Amino acid sequence: MEKGLISDRINNLSESQTILMNQKSKELQDNGVDVVNLTLGEPDFNTPKHIKEAAIQAINDNVTTYPPVAGFPQLKKVICEKLKKDNNLVYEPQQIVVSNGAKHSLANVLQCVINKGDEVIVPAPFWVSYLELVKLAEGVPVVVNAGVKNDFKITPEQLESAITPNTKAVMFNSPSNPTGSVYSEKEVEALCVVLEKYPKVLILSDEIYEKIRFSGRHTSFAENAALKDRTIIINGVSKAYAMTGWRIGYIAAPLAIAKATSKLQGQYTSGACSIAQMAALSALKESQDCVEEMTAAFHKRRDLVLDLVKDIPGFEVSVPDGAFYIFPDISHYFGKSIDDIKINSSSDLCLYLLSKAHVASVPGSAFGDDNCIRLSYATSEEQLIKAFDRIKVALAKLS
Repeated sequence: MEKGLISDRINNLSESQTILMNQKSKELQDNGVDVVNLTLGEPDFNTPKHIKEAAIQAINDNVTTYPPVAGFPQLKKVICEKLKKDNNLVYEPQQIVVSNGAKHSLANVLQCVINKGDEVIVPAPFWVSYLELVKLAEGVPVVVNAGVKNDFKITPEQLESAITPNTKAVMFNSPSNPTGSVYSEKEVEALCVVLEKYPKVLILSDEIYEKIRFSGRHTSFAENAALKDRTIIINGVSKAYAMTGWRIGYIAAPLAIAKATSKLQGQYTSGACSIAQMAALSALKESQDCVEEMTAAFHKRRDLVLDLVKDIPGFEVSVPDGAFYIFPDISHYFGKSIDDIKINSSSDLCLYLLSKAHVASVPGSAFGDDNCIRLSYATSEEQLIKAFDRIKVALAKLS
């Protein structure tokens, strides 16, 4: 292929390790290997019936023409109602922009607010796409590390020390992917005290796992009156409603940012799928019993997994309060080996577990912490028991 055909922008872009490990898992499965796949952040439940029926009704009602770029007015109204009911936040529909998933929403915002050289503070561990999306916007990621000892949450002191005159934004994700950690109300308030001192710093609050939490109430940075006018909430229906394939996310933002995002989206993708928007409207407006049932199942699996990892020497695990992941520190196994295999990194361990235990996981290096691996418990209890038994046996062979 001719040199220079592909842009530097794409050549410098890292491939998603989550997707890559899932592909390796599927390749083994296609060859008849019984692999337990714990890589993808995707609920294993079907989309609830009433949501699917709303989509079918939309098709029958011929809701099949181009939707408004920023989303159907009736959906944006329901999103505003959700924000008021769940978060006690007041937004107008013109401050809402509906996009093709929360990842698209986040990418839109970064493209709209980041100039070349602007710094974006990213607490680590972070979701795999954060750094790459900042780089695509020609921003400079400033990574702030938080380890397992701090439940993977940064402190106010760490935040303040990372802020410079070039800081344009800080990104938060609570509940967190990959750790499941949740910032408590007091912890959010303490971080807000720091951010109040820096009026030019935007807050990008990724709240896609908001409804999958196992204790307490969700706290949004936008609840702080002094910060609301520079906070952008990113949310969607993928995780809470088992609607990953429907691709509906949204932002709630200051009006200028919402308008800019809509302007960009009008050139890139136009409006999100009309049928999926009608399904999302039903998800947000109708009974939330389905969310409570799925969250209860995740809670039960979380407790099961925490019991299972107790029997695995060298796994240091914080207790996740939300999402559906554990992020154990596995550095105990660095330097250990078997035959011609030596474990020097999280990637080495993940490849070893895949090849020898037939359990697929994601290396922590993809999330900014090479001492850890991510394991999703968005699968059946039977599969989880099988997976962790296999992991225990495989790790015991290392010396």
